[in-house]
Amino acid sequence: MHAFDVLGDPVRRRILELLAQGERSAGEVCAAIQEEFGISQPAVSQHLRVLRDNGFATVRPQGTRRLYAVDPRPLREVDEWLAGFRGFWGPKLDALGTELARGRRERRMRQEQQTDEEERPR
Repeated sequence: MHAFDVLGDPVRRRILELLAQGERSAGEVCAAIQEEFGISQPAVSQHLRVLRDNGFATVRPQGTRRLYAVDPRPLREVDEWLAGFRGFWGPKLDALGTELARGRRERRMRQEQQTDEEERPR
């Protein structure tokens, strides 16, 4: 399965977001996903298996529990692939940052001017 096929599903993306916060038991993942998406435990388990089988998650046994964690390697590959497209939005984000900084500076200057005017004796 291609990485974007795996990541294209909102349930699997949400599971990865949960796992990115730290290792979680299958039960914790199932409870969170069932609450958010209203799907059954077997359906959540199927999504976990897809993530595990495609290298996006690791699982380790701890007694009777199964603990899942993110495996960052496939995400790095996705990031590398996306790097070729960052040129489309990088300059625009830089320009946005410049405009935001300009707006903050202008507001600060207006506030300083108002303060100066208020402090002047009349």
